[in-house]
Amino acid sequence: MPTEAIAPTAGSAHEVVRGHHPDSPDTAVGFLRLVTLPDGPERDRVREEVLRAWLPMAYRIAQPFRNKGESVEDLRQVAAEGLVKAVRRFDPARGPFEPFAIPAIRGELRRHFRARTWDVRVPRRVQDLRNKVRAAWVELANAPGSPRPTVEQLARHTGLAEDEVQEGVAALESYSALSLDASNAETDADGTSLADLLGEPDRGFQLVVDRESVKEAVRRLPSRERAILYLRYFEDWSQNRMAERLGISQMHVSRLLSQTCARLRDETLHPEERDPTASRAGQGGSSTTRRSPAAVRTS
Repeated sequence: MPTEAIAPTAGSAHEVVRGHHPDSPDTAVGFLRLVTLPDGPERDRVREEVLRAWLPMAYRIAQPFRNKGESVEDLRQVAAEGLVKAVRRFDPARGPFEPFAIPAIRGELRRHFRARTWDVRVPRRVQDLRNKVRAAWVELANAPGSPRPTVEQLARHTGLAEDEVQEGVAALESYSALSLDASNAETDADGTSLADLLGEPDRGFQLVVDRESVKEAVRRLPSRERAILYLRYFEDWSQNRMAERLGISQMHVSRLLSQTCARLRDETLHPEERDPTASRAGQGGSSTTRRSPAAVRTS
């Protein structure tokens, strides 16, 4: 049955008798009926009555968690879910329902906070370390004349190893994250936000990767194509000037540049598709590549 359908009502099938707390009803008869009744509408009705009777207690257990960043409505929903699970698992032969239900409901609330409310998800073990370190920090910091607790002091106080204390201290900052739009405390005067202090990728790194990737394909080019690439992209020559130096037309230079760049791109991105004859052709012209590209003459 959906927990949102549960709401405390009056006039249930059994008389509510107060127990240890004003919201602790006597539902022993209802639980005995749940054990004996077969699955069906009657059993569902009795279970709903029991749930409605105990719902105020579940809401009361949720109250201490209300100042931890969750709305009261969400906390009540989680507590109701814990109550439903407790009712389903409860065996009347164990004794009263209240001592069984309270830990179950609190456990459901704690699981909710462990699983849902951390901005940075950390393992359960680290969450437990954080709680121990935080409690020890408060105790030591509030002691009269006590300075700021050190890692060694926290380790002695908690019985944890120093590396475990350091993990717990690091997790103290993981429960809630700071927005990148927040102002930087050190430069708040000039309105700088944390986002303004983030680094950017260095385009030089990608340039190094690109150069190394294309280097082998450039070595395989015939000498004339290598000379054209060098004059155009390293010496910044115009196509007309290269045409005059190489003794060919400007249109021919433009076509060679386009073809050469396309070849380099294809061989670099798809090395497995490279034509083996192109490699041999490149190797055949390698003896001329040691000359200065500017001195190359091709008709």
